[in-house]
Amino acid sequence: MSLHNAHLHVAPDDDRAETIEQVVAELEDDIRHGRVSDDVSHLLGQRLESAGVSLPPNAVDDIAEAIETDVSL
Repeated sequence: MSLHNAHLHVAPDDDRAETIEQVVAELEDDIRHGRVSDDVSHLLGQRLESAGVSLPPNAVDDIAEAIETDVSL
């Protein structure tokens, strides 16, 4: 999935953007392979936190919504 900067809620040159995109790609892969049974927003928040990225809840929700839309296509 290619996230737009609006979804990331970080500056385009921010190192966090790359980390976020990596976490998102891994989560999408897990969803596609049926390894996700938890709420995507909650799981995304946990994974971002584990990767050292802190985003406001609305940003996590926006990204989770984009993931769900992308995976359902």
